[in-house]
Parts: sequence; C-alpha cells; structure tokens
Amino acid sequence: MFYVKMFFQYVAQYMKTRLQYRADLAVEIVSDLLFQAVNLIFILVVFGHTNFLSGWNRDEIIFIYGFFLVPYALFSSFFNIWDFNERYIVKGELDRILTRPIHSLFQIILERMELESLFGAITGLAIMFYAGARLHLTISWYDPILFIVFVLGGVLVYAGIFIMIACISFWADARTSIMPMMYNIGNYGRYPVDIYNKVIRFVLTWILPFAFVGVYPSAYFLGRGEWYLYAFLTPVMGVVFFGLSVFIWNEGVKRYRGAGN
Repeated sequence: MFYVKMFFQYVAQYMKTRLQYRADLAVEIVSDLLFQAVNLIFILVVFGHTNFLSGWNRDEIIFIYGFFLVPYALFSSFFNIWDFNERYIVKGELDRILTRPIHSLFQIILERMELESLFGAITGLAIMFYAGARLHLTISWYDPILFIVFVLGGVLVYAGIFIMIACISFWADARTSIMPMMYNIGNYGRYPVDIYNKVIRFVLTWILPFAFVGVYPSAYFLGRGEWYLYAFLTPVMGVVFFGLSVFIWNEGVKRYRGAGN
C-alpha cells in the first residue's frame, strides 16, 4: 500500500506540473500522434505495391501495429530510462535516489514518467478496432481479459530488456549508444516475424523478445493458430525478463560506489 500511495502522489504532482504548461503538453501529444501516423502511412505505402507480405494482408499488419502501440505506450509512459547512464550515473543523481526509503528502480520510474504517452494506447485501440472491423473479427467474453494479460506481458518484456541495458552502467559508466540502437531494434516487433530470416526471428523471439510485444499476441486475436503457443507465452516471457532485470538491477546497485568528485 505504501508503494501504491507513492505512485498516486507522484502522478498528482506530475499532472499539476504538466497542466501549468498546457500548450507544451498539447504540442507533445500532437507530435506523438503525428509520429504514429507516419508509421501507419509507411505500412499503407508498402501495401500500395503488394497485397500480401509473407502471407499477411494489409489489415492484419495494421492490426498488429495497433496492438503494438498499446504496450509500447504504457512502456513509454513509465519506463523512460533511456538516459539513465548520463543522468543518474555520470551526473551522480543516483546518490540522491539511494538516500530515500523506497526501491531505487521504482523511484526512477516515477521520476521519469511521461503520462501524455498514454494517448498512444488510445490510438492503438482505435487502429485495432478499425482493422478488426475490416477483418470481421469476433470478440469472445474472455478476449478483453487476455488482451490485458498480453498487453501487460508486452510491457514487462519491453521494460525488462531496457532495464537490463540500463544496468550496464553499473559495471561500465562510459556513455554508450546501445540504448538508441535497442529502441530501433524494438520496432521490428510490430511486424510479422515471418518476413525476417531465421536468425533475426530467433533473436526477436528468445534473445530480444520484441516479437512478444506485437506480432505474437496479435496472432491470437487474428486467429493464427500456428502462433497460439507463442501468444500465451507472452506473460511468461514478460515476468521472466522483468524479474531478471530487477535482479540484475539490485546486483548493480550493490556495486555502485557513488559519483565521486
């Protein structure tokens, strides 16, 4: 309950801060929506030259992209640790974090949240409903429950991967370009893994399992029976990767010796 209370207190303070500059908030929201629109236009352009992509039609690809946006929006809202190395290790702000009686990772997540990114989830849902209507998909009573489970699993997969990358800073505090590169690799998860060769498919499934954020869980709702096993592995992969990342984080904090002078 202490952590829940702290979460809502941080959210309240964040909203007070952001609403003081409403124009900036509106610009950021519009910018995010335009970015998502550009990605959607790219998909439409690709399918302007072909009807199928490795057995997937245009509306199925759009549905996968829409699903991908939902866990990605949640991840972007609460796990903005892309600058962890420079801000918390190099500049020494982790020293401040470690003096407080709350888990360091949880505190950094709260400090770096960007709740306006949640609008991406609304966009994703709208795209899914649009594509689902064109595909004549039916919804069972348990599908919303599975949807929530799959989305949370995808969020944990994304969070686990990027937390583990951030943990590299505990052992090597030099600035690296790994984080931006990983963000680019993560975008591969919004396309069917069939279009990649076996090596990339293996990496996106078991090493950097971004496929569990988009295509695998989406395959369940699209009725792709051959991917059902992978779809139901989504929450398992999320718990495993996130649990491993928290373990590595705790070990890294033990090695941290401060910023020095």
